[in-house]
Amino acid sequence: MGENELELPDGARARDVWELLELGEEPAGLAYAVNRQYVDRDHSLEEGDELAIIPPVSGGDFRLVEGPIDVPGVLAQVERPEAGAIASFVGTVRATSRDRAVLHLEYEAYEGMAEEVMEQLASALKVKYDLCDVAITHRVGRVGIGEASVAIAISAPHRQDALAACSEAIDTLKHTVPLWKKEVYEGGEEWIGRGS
Repeated sequence: MGENELELPDGARARDVWELLELGEEPAGLAYAVNRQYVDRDHSLEEGDELAIIPPVSGGDFRLVEGPIDVPGVLAQVERPEAGAIASFVGTVRATSRDRAVLHLEYEAYEGMAEEVMEQLASALKVKYDLCDVAITHRVGRVGIGEASVAIAISAPHRQDALAACSEAIDTLKHTVPLWKKEVYEGGEEWIGRGS
C-alpha cells in the first residue's frame, strides 16, 4: 500500500483498517483474521495484533452438483504456474457401512449456505497454509456404490502445505458444511448427520 506501517487510534476495530487504507467501499465477502484466527468486523484490536484482510476467494470452485463429479475438472480449477503440488481427495460410496450392505446414498444440503461455508473453509485454509488455490465439489441427490460423493483439490508451492490442507479440508467439511446423507441399505434406510 506504499506504507511500512499505519498508526491506528485507540479502540480500533478490524473494520477500521479497511477505511484507513482508503481503498473505497468494502467489498462483499471480505474477511478479517487476527493472529491467524477469523474474527468479525467489530473485533477490537490490541497492541501487537497481526491483522490479515482477506479478499473474497478468487479462483477455485465451491459447488454442489447433481450427477457425477468431474474429478479432472475439479483438479483443473486449482492448476497454477506457481504450484509445485496438487493434493486431492475423492470420497466414494462404499458397499458396506456398520456391517450392513449399502445400496446407495442420498445427500441433501442447505444449498446456498453449503457453498458459502465451503468458500469460508477455503479462506481459512489459505490463512493457515501457503496455498495457491482450493476447489471443492460435493454431490447432492442419489449417489451409487463406487461413485464419488466429494472431490477436493488444493494446489500449493510445496507438497507439505497441499497435503496438510487437503486432510484438514475433508475433516472440517464433514463437521461444518450443512450436508446430510441417507444410507439406503438392504432392509431399511438411515439419515446420518454432519460429521459422518
